[in-house]
Amino acid sequence: MQGVLSGFAVIAIVICVGYVLGRGGHLGEHGREVLTKLAFHVASPALLFTMLARADLSVIFSSRLLVTALSTAAAAGVFVAVGIVRRWGVGTTTIGALCSSYVNSGNLGIPIAVYVLGDASLVAPVLLFQLIGVTPVALTILDLSGGGAKGPLWRRLLTPLRNPIAVGSLAGVTVSATGLSIPGPVMDPLTLIGNMSVPAVLLAFGISLCGSTLPGRGPDRFPVLLSVALKSVGQPAAAWALAVGVFGLHGARLLDVVVTSALPAAQNLFTYASSYGVGERLARDSILLSTMASVPVLVVIAALLG
Repeated sequence: MQGVLSGFAVIAIVICVGYVLGRGGHLGEHGREVLTKLAFHVASPALLFTMLARADLSVIFSSRLLVTALSTAAAAGVFVAVGIVRRWGVGTTTIGALCSSYVNSGNLGIPIAVYVLGDASLVAPVLLFQLIGVTPVALTILDLSGGGAKGPLWRRLLTPLRNPIAVGSLAGVTVSATGLSIPGPVMDPLTLIGNMSVPAVLLAFGISLCGSTLPGRGPDRFPVLLSVALKSVGQPAAAWALAVGVFGLHGARLLDVVVTSALPAAQNLFTYASSYGVGERLARDSILLSTMASVPVLVVIAALLG
């Protein structure tokens, strides 16, 4: 219980600071855009590289990862199917699918793992799966659908290698897999730069709330509510069903996978939406509403399975 409330309190305070900065115009007219570009092109790649370079990649080979992968695919698949039927477009459908299944495993998942699950490393499988598998694929789809995919086939196939988020992730995995030792004078500056990522994302998110209407209204109401329902209820329910019915997990291991699946949509999804200029309101509203909804959901899960 304490971990859930502590994690949300930290996020809420930083977002409120961003809102105050936006209301006062302290960062100027383009403050949000600068923070978004800083996070996307510099800080987030550095953060992902330093995290993955030190990660134990053996954690990805586990039944917990399979539950995470399948529940992620189930939630995202439902949104994609509806998006195709409703003709929301590739960009909007991709952002919505991410909001339906991409969990906040970093700045919220880590404190909750520490206080609720008792071990921060338990979020590593979902973190690595999202960084190594989901993010490069999703950003490649956004690249190819956004007009930047023109040119010869070989150039289009190399699209992931031109994305800073994907490059940072893949470079970190390579260092970890090969056992290379990065000297301190190189790693320390990257760590310092990477530490800007989460605050920059949260501040930009807070600034984006200035002058905005209440979430879940307007033309994006249906995709927003669908993504929130899938993220807050559909994905953890799918994780529970898979963990119990297919993989026979119980006790602490069952609690681990259900809690991580019930985490809200990650704030960096708004950075992706802003960087590609697609589904920004969908991402913003989905993140905000899923974060609010996840508080009672996580409390109930902890009470029932803890």
